[in-house]
Amino acid sequence: MKTPLLKNERFVQAAAPVAVGLLFLALWQMAVTALEVPQYVLPGPLAIFSALIDNWESLLRALLITLQVTFLAFVISVLLGVACSLLFIQSKWIEMSLFPYAILMQVTPIVAIAPLIIIWINDTTWALTVCAVIMAVFPVISNTTLGLRSVDPNLLNMFRMYRASRWQELIRLRIPGALPYFFGGLRISSGLALIGAVVAEFVAGTGGAKAGLAYMILQSSYNLQIPKMFAALLLITVTGILLFALMVWLSDLALRNWHESAMKTEN
Repeated sequence: MKTPLLKNERFVQAAAPVAVGLLFLALWQMAVTALEVPQYVLPGPLAIFSALIDNWESLLRALLITLQVTFLAFVISVLLGVACSLLFIQSKWIEMSLFPYAILMQVTPIVAIAPLIIIWINDTTWALTVCAVIMAVFPVISNTTLGLRSVDPNLLNMFRMYRASRWQELIRLRIPGALPYFFGGLRISSGLALIGAVVAEFVAGTGGAKAGLAYMILQSSYNLQIPKMFAALLLITVTGILLFALMVWLSDLALRNWHESAMKTEN
C-alpha cells in the first residue's frame, strides 16, 4: 500500500522539473519583451508556440520522417549491440579482438563519414539509418557486455559446481544480472539514435517528401523564420525527453518486482 510520503515524493519528482521549466519560460518571455529583442535574433516562447501551431502540419510530417529513422536505427542498434555482447562474452580473445572496433565507431565523427555513407547507399532512409546506428550502437554493446561480465562470482561458482551448461548459465544468471546495465544502455542509445538521425539529415540536406526536422531547421534559418526553427528544435527536444522517459518506464516495468535498483522502498 502506498504511503502518503511516497505519494508526495513522486509528486515532487514530477512537479519540480515542470515548475523550473515554466519559470524559465516566463523569465525568457519577460526578458525578450523588456529588451525588445527581434524575433530573428531570439524569439520568445509565445512566438515559438505560435509558429508551432501555424506550421503544425509540416512540422508533424517532418517529425514522423525523423522518428522513422530514429526508431529504425534504435531497433537495429539494440539487436546488433546485444548480438555483439553475446559474442564478446564467449571468449576474452574475441572481446579483445573486436571491442576496439566498436570504440572506433563511437569516436569517429559522424559528420565526417556521413557524406560517404550517403554516397554509398542510394536509399536516403537507409543511409540516414546507418549513420544513426553508428552513433547509437556503442552504449548498448558497452553496457550489455559489462552487465554480462558483472556476475556474482559465488553464484557463478555455484552454477559450475552443479554442472550447469553455458546456456543455463547465460539464461538464468548472466542475462538477468545484465538487465539493469542493458536498460541503462537503452536510455543513452535512444537519445543518440535521435541525434544521429538529425545530424545525418543535416549532412544529407534531404528535402521534399523525405524532409525531416533537420531540413526544416536549415530551411527556416535560411529564410530567417527563427520562431519556426525554434519550434522544430522544441519538437526534437520533447521527442528526446519522451524517448528517455519510455526507456525509464520499460526499465521500471522489467525490474521493479525483483531487482533492488528499481524496487520502491515504502516507509
